[in-house]
Formats: sequence, structure tokens, C-alpha cells
Amino acid sequence: MNIQDIRKDYTQHELDEAALREDPIAQFSSWFEEALTAEVLEANACALATVDELGNPHNRIVLLKGVSKTGFQFFTNFTSDKANEIGRNPAVAMTFFWKELERQVRIEGRVSKMSEEDSKAYFSSRPHMSQLGAWVSNQSQIISSRLVLEQRLEELMQRYPEGTDVPYPAHWGGFELRPTKIEFWQGRPSRLHDRICYVQIDQRWHKQRLAP
Repeated sequence: MNIQDIRKDYTQHELDEAALREDPIAQFSSWFEEALTAEVLEANACALATVDELGNPHNRIVLLKGVSKTGFQFFTNFTSDKANEIGRNPAVAMTFFWKELERQVRIEGRVSKMSEEDSKAYFSSRPHMSQLGAWVSNQSQIISSRLVLEQRLEELMQRYPEGTDVPYPAHWGGFELRPTKIEFWQGRPSRLHDRICYVQIDQRWHKQRLAP
């Protein structure tokens, strides 16, 4: 297969700035609902980009777990690489790609920790085994083998069997990305895609159309 020959023309939708909401977070929520209705696989999966102390970028897929009036929420181990990078430089980028709808959303802004109360509330809503998983893994740390994780999980399952309360881990919790820029991308024919970008200036959102 020649990679250069892989092509797809996008024809499903168009994007008119006049039809978009004034608040980009509300517009994201509208598109997200459409993604769920279209049964997009892992619609809440997004690429989260951070930068380390040397200015090197790092990217990984995380799961969006909440949208508030002020931003986009995800949860992680506070000792992980991503959390350490956020601690040094809270400027991040987040990208969603919903191929079934030929859409992409790019979000840029700054991240801050969510309150412990909100993190605890989300932790308590997780399935039992996911709660245990937050205790099992020292995320991003080197381990000798998978057996280390499996043995640790077995110990925790004995200590906290199904139906018992798993204590909240202080090393784990939520972050919220508060955007300063959000771009909505809609695939169009002939690679002449629609790109509408919201930029925050003096606490107000301004819409701009960008060349594809």
C-alpha cells in the first residue's frame, strides 16, 4: 500500500459561523451530543499535549470526564508525567477527532487542579475495579514486569472486596482545562475544510474563520 494514495473526500456536513453558538463550550457540548448520537467510538477520547521542563512536547490519549461552564475536565495520577508537566507549565492543548462525523475540535488553554471535593465525588462514582486501579499503578514509573501490577491488584482485592468502600487516594484527582482558544473543524470536499476559531479577548469570545 502506498500511504500517499490514502485519500477520503469529506462530504457529510458544512460549518457556518452564523449557525454556531456564541459560547464555544456550549457549541462543543452540542457537537459532543451529536457524536454520542452517532455512536462515535470513544467520543470522549482526546489527545492531550503537554510540555516538559526542556520544552519537549508530549502527547497521549485521555478521557474527558466532564464539561463545565468554565472548562474541560479529566482525571489522573498526580505523580504521572502529564501531571508533573502540567505543574511546571499549565499551558496545554487538547484535540478531539470524530471521524464518523468528519469533525475535529482543538482546544488550547491553561489547566488547574479541581477541588478535592469534586475529585472525591468523581472517584466514588467509578466502578470498584477502577477505584482499585487508581491505587495499583504508580503511573509513568518503571516497573520490572506486569506481575507487579497483578500482585498489587490481588492484594487490594483481598483488602477491599466488591461492595466495600475504597478510600480516596490523595495522589489522584481531577484537572480542568480552561480554554482561551477553541477551533471547530468540519471536513469538506477538495480539502477546503471549514475552520471556525473562537479566541478569548478581554473575557469575551470572538469567532474567526480560518483558511483550511
